[in-house]
Amino acid sequence: MKAVFASRNRHKAEQVAILLPGIHLISVDAVAPDLQLEEPWDSFRANALAKARAVAAVSGQPAIADDSGLEVDALGGAPGVYSARYAGEAATDRENNAKLVAALSDVPEHQRTCRYRCVAVMVTPDGREIAAEGTCEGRIIDEGRGLLGFGYDPHFVPLGERRTMGEIPLEAKLVFSHRGRAFRDLAQRLGMTSQTAADPAE
Repeated sequence: MKAVFASRNRHKAEQVAILLPGIHLISVDAVAPDLQLEEPWDSFRANALAKARAVAAVSGQPAIADDSGLEVDALGGAPGVYSARYAGEAATDRENNAKLVAALSDVPEHQRTCRYRCVAVMVTPDGREIAAEGTCEGRIIDEGRGLLGFGYDPHFVPLGERRTMGEIPLEAKLVFSHRGRAFRDLAQRLGMTSQTAADPAE
Protein backbone atom coordinates (compact mmCIF):
# COMPACT_ATOMS: atom_id res chain seq x y z
CA MET A 1 0.00 0.00 0.00
CA LYS A 2 1.19 3.50 -0.83
CA ALA A 3 0.26 6.74 0.92
CA VAL A 4 1.53 10.31 0.84
CA PHE A 5 2.86 11.55 4.17
CA ALA A 6 1.44 15.03 4.72
CA SER A 7 4.41 16.47 6.59
CA ARG A 8 7.82 17.90 5.81
CA ASN A 9 9.17 17.02 9.26
CA ARG A 10 11.91 14.43 8.69
CA HIS A 11 11.83 13.31 12.32
CA LYS A 12 8.15 12.45 12.06
CA ALA A 13 8.68 10.73 8.72
CA GLU A 14 11.37 8.52 10.23
CA GLN A 15 9.11 7.49 13.10
CA VAL A 16 6.03 6.84 10.97
CA ALA A 17 8.03 4.72 8.52
CA ILE A 18 8.98 2.47 11.45
CA LEU A 19 5.47 2.40 12.90
CA LEU A 20 3.71 1.64 9.58
CA PRO A 21 6.04 -0.77 7.78
CA GLY A 22 3.18 -2.06 5.62
CA ILE A 23 2.77 1.32 3.94
CA HIS A 24 5.19 2.80 1.45
CA LEU A 25 5.29 6.46 2.41
CA ILE A 26 5.65 8.97 -0.40
CA SER A 27 7.02 12.42 0.36
CA VAL A 28 4.52 15.21 -0.06
CA ASP A 29 7.17 17.10 -2.03
CA ALA A 30 7.18 14.30 -4.61
CA VAL A 31 3.52 14.92 -5.47
CA ALA A 32 2.74 18.46 -4.33
CA PRO A 33 5.94 20.44 -3.68
CA ASP A 34 4.13 23.79 -3.59
CA LEU A 35 1.28 22.74 -1.33
CA GLN A 36 1.08 24.63 1.96
CA LEU A 37 0.24 22.30 4.83
CA GLU A 38 -1.94 24.58 6.90
CA GLU A 39 -2.79 23.97 10.58
CA PRO A 40 -5.44 26.65 11.20
CA TRP A 41 -7.61 24.86 13.75
CA ASP A 42 -7.62 24.69 17.52
CA SER A 43 -7.53 20.89 17.81
CA PHE A 44 -4.95 18.29 16.84
CA ARG A 45 -7.58 16.18 15.10
CA ALA A 46 -8.87 19.03 12.95
CA ASN A 47 -5.37 20.06 11.92
CA ALA A 48 -4.31 16.50 11.05
CA LEU A 49 -7.45 15.97 8.98
CA ALA A 50 -7.02 19.31 7.21
CA LYS A 51 -3.52 18.36 6.06
CA ALA A 52 -4.47 14.85 5.00
CA ARG A 53 -7.57 16.02 3.14
CA ALA A 54 -5.57 18.62 1.20
CA VAL A 55 -2.89 16.12 0.20
CA ALA A 56 -5.39 13.42 -0.77
CA ALA A 57 -7.30 15.90 -2.92
CA VAL A 58 -4.21 17.15 -4.74
CA SER A 59 -2.43 13.80 -5.14
CA GLY A 60 -5.39 11.51 -5.75
CA GLN A 61 -3.78 9.05 -3.32
CA PRO A 62 -4.36 8.09 0.32
CA ALA A 63 -2.73 10.56 2.67
CA ILE A 64 -1.42 10.10 6.20
CA ALA A 65 -0.92 13.00 8.60
CA ASP A 66 -0.58 13.72 12.25
CA ASP A 67 -0.70 16.72 14.50
CA SER A 68 0.90 16.64 17.89
CA GLY A 69 2.11 18.86 20.67
CA LEU A 70 2.81 19.42 24.31
CA GLU A 71 0.10 20.19 26.87
CA VAL A 72 1.35 21.60 30.18
CA ASP A 73 -1.21 21.53 32.98
CA ALA A 74 0.17 24.58 34.83
CA LEU A 75 -0.15 26.58 31.60
CA GLY A 76 -3.75 25.61 30.97
CA GLY A 77 -2.79 23.10 28.28
CA ALA A 78 -0.42 25.43 26.41
CA PRO A 79 1.42 25.38 24.11
CA GLY A 80 -0.94 22.74 22.67
CA VAL A 81 -1.58 23.08 18.94
CA TYR A 82 0.87 25.98 18.90
CA SER A 83 3.77 23.84 20.17
CA ALA A 84 5.88 24.18 17.03
CA ARG A 85 5.45 27.96 16.98
CA TYR A 86 5.16 28.71 20.69
CA ALA A 87 7.86 31.38 20.53
CA GLY A 88 6.83 32.65 17.08
CA GLU A 89 6.02 31.43 13.57
CA ALA A 90 9.66 30.73 12.68
CA ALA A 91 10.77 29.71 16.18
CA THR A 92 13.49 27.11 16.64
CA ASP A 93 13.29 24.25 19.12
CA ARG A 94 15.75 26.12 21.32
CA GLU A 95 13.56 29.24 21.33
CA ASN A 96 10.40 27.28 22.09
CA ASN A 97 12.09 25.45 24.95
CA ALA A 98 13.48 28.69 26.38
CA LYS A 99 9.99 30.23 26.40
CA LEU A 100 8.55 27.11 28.03
CA VAL A 101 11.14 27.03 30.81
CA ALA A 102 10.65 30.75 31.43
CA ALA A 103 6.88 30.33 31.63
CA LEU A 104 7.35 27.65 34.29
CA SER A 105 10.00 29.50 36.30
CA ASP A 106 7.65 30.03 39.27
CA VAL A 107 5.99 26.60 39.06
CA PRO A 108 7.25 23.94 41.53
CA GLU A 109 8.61 20.78 39.94
CA HIS A 110 5.79 18.58 41.23
CA GLN A 111 3.28 20.82 39.46
CA ARG A 112 5.00 20.66 36.06
CA THR A 113 2.89 17.75 34.86
CA CYS A 114 2.25 17.56 31.16
CA ARG A 115 1.63 15.25 28.25
CA TYR A 116 2.50 14.85 24.63
CA ARG A 117 -0.60 14.28 22.49
CA CYS A 118 -0.72 12.98 18.92
CA VAL A 119 -3.63 12.45 16.53
CA ALA A 120 -2.81 10.29 13.50
CA VAL A 121 -5.14 10.09 10.49
CA MET A 122 -5.53 8.55 7.07
CA VAL A 123 -7.74 10.14 4.42
CA THR A 124 -8.48 8.51 1.06
CA PRO A 125 -9.47 10.34 -2.14
CA ASP A 126 -12.98 8.85 -1.92
CA GLY A 127 -13.53 10.52 1.45
CA ARG A 128 -12.82 7.71 3.89
CA GLU A 129 -11.28 9.07 7.11
CA ILE A 130 -9.71 7.11 9.96
CA ALA A 131 -8.29 8.77 13.09
CA ALA A 132 -6.43 7.53 16.16
CA GLU A 133 -4.96 9.24 19.20
CA GLY A 134 -2.15 8.65 21.68
CA THR A 135 -0.76 10.44 24.72
CA CYS A 136 2.36 10.21 26.85
CA GLU A 137 2.33 11.64 30.37
CA GLY A 138 5.39 13.31 31.88
CA ARG A 139 6.87 16.38 33.50
CA ILE A 140 9.02 19.32 32.42
CA ILE A 141 12.53 19.98 33.74
CA ASP A 142 14.58 23.17 33.48
CA GLU A 143 17.84 21.76 32.15
CA GLY A 144 17.50 20.02 28.81
CA ARG A 145 19.30 16.69 28.37
CA GLY A 146 19.91 14.53 25.34
CA LEU A 147 20.26 14.91 21.59
CA LEU A 148 18.13 11.97 20.41
CA GLY A 149 14.82 13.74 20.01
CA PHE A 150 13.41 17.01 18.74
CA GLY A 151 11.00 19.69 19.89
CA TYR A 152 10.56 19.64 23.67
CA ASP A 153 12.12 16.18 24.10
CA PRO A 154 15.22 17.34 26.05
CA HIS A 155 12.95 18.86 28.73
CA PHE A 156 10.28 16.12 28.83
CA VAL A 157 10.70 13.29 31.34
CA PRO A 158 8.11 10.54 30.73
CA LEU A 159 6.17 9.18 33.68
CA GLY A 160 8.19 6.42 35.37
CA GLU A 161 11.44 7.47 33.65
CA ARG A 162 14.53 9.33 34.80
CA ARG A 163 15.73 9.97 31.27
CA THR A 164 14.31 12.67 29.06
CA MET A 165 12.80 11.90 25.69
CA GLY A 166 16.00 13.35 24.29
CA GLU A 167 18.03 10.61 26.00
CA ILE A 168 15.91 7.60 25.00
CA PRO A 169 16.75 5.81 21.73
CA LEU A 170 14.06 6.01 19.06
CA GLU A 171 13.07 2.33 18.99
CA ALA A 172 12.61 2.29 22.77
CA LYS A 173 10.76 5.59 22.74
CA LEU A 174 8.24 4.46 20.14
CA VAL A 175 7.05 1.72 22.49
CA PHE A 176 5.36 4.26 24.78
CA SER A 177 5.47 7.65 23.06
CA HIS A 178 2.38 9.56 21.99
CA ARG A 179 3.22 9.04 18.32
CA GLY A 180 3.95 5.36 18.84
CA ARG A 181 0.60 4.85 20.56
CA ALA A 182 -1.35 6.86 17.97
CA PHE A 183 0.13 5.13 14.94
CA ARG A 184 -0.14 1.64 16.46
CA ASP A 185 -3.81 2.40 16.99
CA LEU A 186 -4.11 3.68 13.42
CA ALA A 187 -2.38 0.55 12.11
CA GLN A 188 -4.86 -1.60 14.00
CA ARG A 189 -7.81 0.37 12.59
CA LEU A 190 -6.35 -0.17 9.13
CA GLY A 191 -6.11 -3.91 9.76
CA MET A 192 -2.32 -3.81 9.92
CA THR A 193 0.25 -4.71 12.56
CA SER A 194 2.79 -2.12 13.65
CA GLN A 195 6.42 -3.22 13.73
CA THR A 196 7.13 -1.73 17.16
CA ALA A 197 6.52 -3.65 20.35
CA ALA A 198 3.19 -3.19 22.07
CA ASP A 199 2.99 -0.60 24.81
CA PRO A 200 3.04 -2.30 28.23
CA ALA A 201 0.02 -0.16 29.16
CA GLU A 202 -2.02 -1.38 26.19
